[in-house]
Amino acid sequence: WLLLECCAEFGRERPEIRLELIESVLGGTEDALTEGRVDLAIGGVVPGGFLGDALMQVRFVCAAAPTHPLHQLGRTLTLDDLRHHRHLVVRDSGLSRSRTGGSWLNEQRWTVSHKATSIRAARMGLGFAWYPEQNIREELAAGALLPLPLAEGRERYVTLYLIYADVDTAGPGIRRLGEILRARAATASESRNDGA
Repeated sequence: WLLLECCAEFGRERPEIRLELIESVLGGTEDALTEGRVDLAIGGVVPGGFLGDALMQVRFVCAAAPTHPLHQLGRTLTLDDLRHHRHLVVRDSGLSRSRTGGSWLNEQRWTVSHKATSIRAARMGLGFAWYPEQNIREELAAGALLPLPLAEGRERYVTLYLIYADVDTAGPGIRRLGEILRARAATASESRNDGA
């Protein structure tokens, strides 16, 4: 939602510029940068040969539908509890698909291509996953997904970086989009910290 708000602001300022948003997972962001398919990327890792600035921290929560058997245990959960239930994993969109996204957790897993599919599967009670909290905020507010009561690891944090493909040759449009992203991320971080 925050990225789309940034794109909307940029679109109002520069309606003549076409914008292509590529959604990637894990290695897909690095591939897009190294292959020159993007001018600007947001990712959790700055690939070798590129420079990136920290944009914001994203909180991930382990969640499942309230009807999921893990919630029915009525107690604090362990890693062993998770190993006995289906883990929903989003496939690495990189060409080499060398990163697992935590699929090592257990053999009982479904791997899907899109985050929306994973969220829908979790809402249906088909498994659990760690999601960026902001991606499931509506589901959490509605009670369609609930954080799992884990003894350890109930939340994870990832720093997102703003990465220019080539900051020296970036045009004014790309630079302006980067400014909007930085400003909105800073505002979102301040709001989150004030509410903590």
